Amino acid sequence: MSLRLKNRIIFLPISLLTKVGFLLLMLVGASGLSSTAYAKAAVATGAHHAAPANTAVLTNKYDTYRTGQNLHETILNTGNVNVNNFGKKLSYPVDGQVYAQPLYVPNVNVNGGTHNMAIVATEHDSVYAFDADQNLQLWHASFINPPQITPIPSSDTGCGDLTPEIGITSTPDIDPNTNILYVVAATKENGQYFQRLHAINITTGNEVSQPTTITAKVRGHGDGSINGHIIFDALKEGQRSGLLLLNGVVYITWASHCDHDPYHGWVIGYNASTLQKVAVYNDSPNGSRAGIWQSGGGLAADSSGHIYFMSGNGTFDLDGGGKDAGDSFVKLSTRNGLSRSDYFTPFNQSCLEQKDTDLGSGAPLLLPSVNEMISAGKEGRIYVVSRHAMGGYISIQNPCSQQSRTDVDNILQEFAPGTIGGLFGTPAYWNGSNGQFVYFGGSGDSVWTALDQSYISNTGKLWLLRRQPCDFQ
Repeated sequence: MSLRLKNRIIFLPISLLTKVGFLLLMLVGASGLSSTAYAKAAVATGAHHAAPANTAVLTNKYDTYRTGQNLHETILNTGNVNVNNFGKKLSYPVDGQVYAQPLYVPNVNVNGGTHNMAIVATEHDSVYAFDADQNLQLWHASFINPPQITPIPSSDTGCGDLTPEIGITSTPDIDPNTNILYVVAATKENGQYFQRLHAINITTGNEVSQPTTITAKVRGHGDGSINGHIIFDALKEGQRSGLLLLNGVVYITWASHCDHDPYHGWVIGYNASTLQKVAVYNDSPNGSRAGIWQSGGGLAADSSGHIYFMSGNGTFDLDGGGKDAGDSFVKLSTRNGLSRSDYFTPFNQSCLEQKDTDLGSGAPLLLPSVNEMISAGKEGRIYVVSRHAMGGYISIQNPCSQQSRTDVDNILQEFAPGTIGGLFGTPAYWNGSNGQFVYFGGSGDSVWTALDQSYISNTGKLWLLRRQPCDFQ
């Protein structure tokens, strides 16, 4: 979910079980106007309401630390977000389901006019730009040309996770210096399958160059290898995790559709200016699986240029000098391509693998105040990991009969399994006047869990504060 200031718009991606989706724009009244009056005034006058540049939402979860916090919010609070002042402003029909987080760019010049722009991508391989203040579509970019070029039918993957088609699933990333949006689209073209990286000028909706077809090959004898190499498969590899634009390179990850083998976890980097491939990393070259999907959460990156991700079920042999990193937190160096510089793997990794209890259903949150990261996976076990010394792997006998232990792993802190419901997403962070907090929303859990880290600089640990019921009806 993304927030914009001034006109108080919240973008909610809605996935429907039909080919038609909607982008809903939510509004809280401001400047003395109710939400209804403000919406009517904006639509009636067509006037542009200038918004500060720092209100832009250009990437998944606001920033590369994936905090989810809007540091520039000045009006929204628990008092005015209610049924009287907060609600639907506008809705826009789009041509497919929406799994990508909508993005927002203020004060964009389009066709001689200035607009606060909401951008949404669909599984029908479309990107839309809307005026966020009135019922106006600014442009629509499509990457298909039926019947020869279409999104990939879900039936072709043998997986029903995304139906009826697979086009754009991940959250794009926008470069504010060039006004270029980067997005990955999957297509079926005359019986063949492709994934391509597109670069779109958000002022026109046009591509700035020819898109780049995703291809990759690494040495390895893992599942599906051919002549000693693992080759990227555009049908098998599912691109779910949000894109990361870092130091002039667009980084993209892949996993699978419904664990249909063979597949592997990939991280591939492309030069943002030329769209030429500059880096490739595969996290299971001599094994299988270990997809990087993170329930849509983007790759995280710190200020020194390191990248962090969490992998799903798959082969693990890093402790023996291998290259396979199933069910692990992984830190990558971006110097001279991509290389693993550190990792943490839970002591019960083999148990997670056996039960399909992916660690990588969650995505890492990097704490802005200290060199640590926090997350959880399907097991509902919260991990606090140092980004400087992540902890590696500790082996014990019969781990599957001792999974309630929290004293084995060489990390800063961990909670017992089931502390929260399984995490399918990224924790959220807030640094407020009364302390620093991390929030989790677990699957099947009727509550949000808040963790206090107000003294984290002294101990590196979290206090479990409360479990607060939430009504989403």
